[in-house]
Amino acid sequence: MENQELDFAGLENQSLKAYTEKAYLDYSMYVILDRALPHVADGLKPVQRRIVYAMSELGLSAASKHKKSARTVGDVIGKFHPHGDSACYEAMVHMAQPFSYRYPIVDGQGNWGSPDDPKSFAAMRYTESRLSPYAATLLSELGQGTVDWSPNFDGTLSEPERLPARLPNVLLNGATGIAVGMSTDVPPHNLREVVSATVRLLEKPRSTIADLREHIVGPDFPTGAEIISAPEEVDAVYDTGHGTLRMRSVYRLENGDIIIEALPFQTSPGKILEQIAQQIRNKKLPMVEDLRDESDHENPIRLVIVPRSNRVNVEQLMSHLFATTDLEKTIRVNLNLITLEGAPRVHNLKDVLQSWLVYRTQTVRRRLTYHLERLDKRLHILAGLMIAYLNIDEVIEIIRTEDEPHPVLMSRFGLSDVQANAVLDLKLRNLAKLEEMRIRGEQDSLQAERDALDKTLNSKTRLKRLIRDELLADAEKYGDERRTAMVPRDAAQAIDETQLMPSEAVTVVLSARGFARAAKGHEIDPTALSYKAGDQFAAAARGRSNQSALFLDSTGRIYTAPAHTLPSARGQGEPLAGRFNPPDGALFAGVALAEDRSWLLTSSSGYGFIGTAQGWSSRAKAGKSVLTVPKGTRALPPSPVPDIATASIAAVSNEGRLLIFPASELAVMARGKGNKLLSMPSKRVSAGEEWMVSAVAVDANQVIRVHCGERVMTLKPRDRSKYEGPRGRRGGLLPRGWRKVERLEVE
Repeated sequence: MENQELDFAGLENQSLKAYTEKAYLDYSMYVILDRALPHVADGLKPVQRRIVYAMSELGLSAASKHKKSARTVGDVIGKFHPHGDSACYEAMVHMAQPFSYRYPIVDGQGNWGSPDDPKSFAAMRYTESRLSPYAATLLSELGQGTVDWSPNFDGTLSEPERLPARLPNVLLNGATGIAVGMSTDVPPHNLREVVSATVRLLEKPRSTIADLREHIVGPDFPTGAEIISAPEEVDAVYDTGHGTLRMRSVYRLENGDIIIEALPFQTSPGKILEQIAQQIRNKKLPMVEDLRDESDHENPIRLVIVPRSNRVNVEQLMSHLFATTDLEKTIRVNLNLITLEGAPRVHNLKDVLQSWLVYRTQTVRRRLTYHLERLDKRLHILAGLMIAYLNIDEVIEIIRTEDEPHPVLMSRFGLSDVQANAVLDLKLRNLAKLEEMRIRGEQDSLQAERDALDKTLNSKTRLKRLIRDELLADAEKYGDERRTAMVPRDAAQAIDETQLMPSEAVTVVLSARGFARAAKGHEIDPTALSYKAGDQFAAAARGRSNQSALFLDSTGRIYTAPAHTLPSARGQGEPLAGRFNPPDGALFAGVALAEDRSWLLTSSSGYGFIGTAQGWSSRAKAGKSVLTVPKGTRALPPSPVPDIATASIAAVSNEGRLLIFPASELAVMARGKGNKLLSMPSKRVSAGEEWMVSAVAVDANQVIRVHCGERVMTLKPRDRSKYEGPRGRRGGLLPRGWRKVERLEVE
């Protein structure tokens, strides 16, 4: 085949980059304007607007019978909204749920979901629906020339571009939506408050947001509960149009039980019960005996928490639950709306009401103009009929004798085409003498009405008064009391986990290979427990189950674990290397309990200090560096210090040299290397020939036990004198045969 040149004449040449950018921007704007964000005029998204309009076209007013929801959904997607039926039905369900909409637009029969699971509604073939009475505020002026109309998706029908909302529905019912690169979260408000603020702005356009806030104290959610944010936080939300608010459940006491009767907006009671039950199962709520859900038709929300006794601090318990469950949650606010100009923008409170008032003024003006035009047409016809009645005999003669009476009537009496048609359409029964009186009476009535409309249209004051009166009338008809209380409160505080756990005596045991366990009681002998092959006892600490166990590794890092989370001493323990991330080669050297007491930390270099265990706790898996350990040495097991003023420190080296000195001579530090406890030649320490084996704190009347293999030597208080001396000395040699010391213990 011969090569043929391709002809691209008449085709657009565009780079792929430019094409994809334009295509994505077009898609983004479609999602923003036609799918996800509500319009400031009527507060509805396109799918919601089409549902309401389709239901009105089906005659499903509040006074009609319910019809199957499938019929409405079919009309919506078949005539106006060519998208998925499930998404359309879900939008319809949302407008019917009294726990989702402050003022529901759809009145449903059947299963329309529950606060526990809003998406548990029945299929549309089972449910029935009609418009609610409130929907009249969106539709009552629709056929009165108030809005613009546009063709539907296939051009066979027309649909309203906006609904003529008589109330600022965008604030009353709120809205949520996610578009491309932006979202909206408008909370619902109380109708009476919003109308009051709107009237204030209508009458005094220079009103500030602070002035409007005198009427709108805050959002009003259908589920009640409380908004506990500080007043300045609420002010900031309305000033900027975005921010967050804190919502908290409402509870009361009934016969000693805690009754939760209002939850934050869009919160599942089932999820809250599961959150509380999980804490009970994990033994983190020992003060709670029982938990029940007694919600029913009369009490949509009734969660019962039964305290274990009347000594339980209810306020502290509820504060803990607020902090750890969805009984308290953050509500996001973002007043991002489609403006009257057709662009998305974040509005503050005044912006929303101002924009809506502009739209409402336009709507009312168009409605009055529409009625004025209809009155003019009727008066024009009545004027023609009156001429005909005044010349009735001649009119009858023309109609009887003329082949084409229409043009003759127009020329003889100066009638317009419309008037001539009206005369020709008269019925014989309307030729009675009383008909003239009826026409004159109708003329007078319509003329008076026309004059009133004309005055209103030509007077800003009268127009404002009309809008105000209609707003107040709707507020009286559809308004109700506020449900969500505005109660500034401090942030909830969770109870410390250690306070929730029962305080029982435990002994935390650490093995040489880093296995930890907790035994009940203080009478247990750690050395008598069973250990894995090749493993043995390393250290133990006595304390309470609601304390934290602090594990010291050979590099001087401390790791924290709640004592009650350690496995029972019936087993052989849990490897700490699996719970924490110690440095390579580090071995766990000792254990302490975090409590209000001092501990002695030392290293085999002969240095150490006294510190408080509470400052050493760390939740990090990598631990916290507390003791500085010189190279070539290791950390030794910590020892509790009874009383720094009266206690002594006993330190022994591998050469069998024992030194006992007052604990007050040792520095009290938070972290570091510490002071020299026992003097040893630095060359021998560096060479690993001499090191400190053990160091303990001992009270004046306590006994020191020196462990040398399987043999134990007991040093009573009266036997210590030859080993006592100032801190940092060499110490006295132990008797022959007792110099290979493994560790010191205190009784």
